[in-house]
Amino acid sequence: MSLTVPALVTASAGAPFERATIDRRALGPGDVLIDIAYAGICHSDIHQAREEWGTAIFPMVPGHEIAGVVAEVGDAVTRYAVGDRVGVGCFVDSCRECETCRAGEEQYCLSGNVPTYNGRDADGTPTYGGYSTQIVVDEAYVLGIPEGISLDVAAPLLCAGITTYSPLKHWKAGPGTKVAVVGMGGLGHLAVKIAHALGAEVTVISHTLSKKDDGIRFGADHYETGDRETLKRLRGSFDLIINTVSADLPVDAYLRALRLDGTMVFVGAPENKQSFRAFSLIGGRRSLAGSNIGGIRETQEMLDFCAQHGIGAEIETIGADDVDKAYDRVVASDVRYRFVIDTSTIPAR
Repeated sequence: MSLTVPALVTASAGAPFERATIDRRALGPGDVLIDIAYAGICHSDIHQAREEWGTAIFPMVPGHEIAGVVAEVGDAVTRYAVGDRVGVGCFVDSCRECETCRAGEEQYCLSGNVPTYNGRDADGTPTYGGYSTQIVVDEAYVLGIPEGISLDVAAPLLCAGITTYSPLKHWKAGPGTKVAVVGMGGLGHLAVKIAHALGAEVTVISHTLSKKDDGIRFGADHYETGDRETLKRLRGSFDLIINTVSADLPVDAYLRALRLDGTMVFVGAPENKQSFRAFSLIGGRRSLAGSNIGGIRETQEMLDFCAQHGIGAEIETIGADDVDKAYDRVVASDVRYRFVIDTSTIPAR
């Protein structure tokens, strides 16, 4: 039998959240039932709940930064047991057969992975995310959260953490490399912490210096503004630039801030087209790239790395009644640095 679970539901694009119940599938042999403790609010939740990224599936329960505890496991489950601390990220299934899935890069599944919410399972059933009290997930798409990280600060690592860890690892950030992080929000503050822990020399480039003290505390060696004169001064400075913002940027100026063979990686997703001149690449054999979260194997590696280095998100914990207000505050950049919902506040009282 399916499970009836309390959740926060938005009925249509931009509609306020309301307490309701949703149906989760019955526990299958390979499934894990998770009691959700915390769910992070990602900016992509807002884009999708407000239908800013194209047609969405309503009613919607957002949330792909999920941390909790295993409540029950199916008969064939071998990786997890009741009481284990676990997490769920941005997808809950993939084809498992294509070359990218076989390589452990399920986020790039050639058939398209199954998003944790605003997607459809193989049988066509809509998926519902972490703004709820329980979720059922195939064990192959569940992550173990090490004891070294508390569940509340671990939740945002399931999206924001892996979104920044993956390109830092792929482009080999480490001792002897110079990394710039553009933006100091939910993604950016974790990019700074992770790049510092990897041993890179880290520079934050932000639109103001208002978060400079935080940036230095998180591990940045330098903190700059992204004005024209500063970017001109920084020409030829960086091996890697991680762009975490969704705003339009003067891409050519940032590309010229790269050293020979440097790469600028987009992990933020601007709504508008971004333009650049080919000579900005040609002049220094530079690259312009993008990166999308990480596979299950790399996400587990990221969680283990963060536990080893004491890295968690900087959070503001909120209750179910505060989610609509939190959405407006995220859009206004009024959060340091990630909202996390205490899901115990979701059931009607």
